[in-house]
Amino acid sequence: MKRVMFVCKKNSARSQMAEGFAKQLGAGKIEVTSSGLEASTVRPEAIATMKDAGIDITSQTSKALSEFKAEDFDVVISLCGCGVNLPPEWVTREVFQDWQLDDPAEQPEIFPRVRDEVKERVTKLIETQSK
Repeated sequence: MKRVMFVCKKNSARSQMAEGFAKQLGAGKIEVTSSGLEASTVRPEAIATMKDAGIDITSQTSKALSEFKAEDFDVVISLCGCGVNLPPEWVTREVFQDWQLDDPAEQPEIFPRVRDEVKERVTKLIETQSK
């Protein structure tokens, strides 16, 4: 089973939504976690917009990338264009993608759109990585 790390700046919104979708849609197909270049808290707007999509992420917590080892993951996905700031060992995994999604923390009204973009990309990721 492929091990997937979603990473973003603060692990507060985009990466948390990706983790939530991947845990539900990829159950039994991939293992998943998320982290940030720095840890913070999961944004209430992320929790609310995921609840609207039928996914509860209230038990997820924000974690720092430094708490993990790159070699423990097969797939690394940056959701914020922060790939350039990741240590080299993270971008040289079997699969590395930098999705560069808009930051809903800057514009809370776009949370639903970003959530839907995350879901679409996570769905495609699961299809390609669970074979």
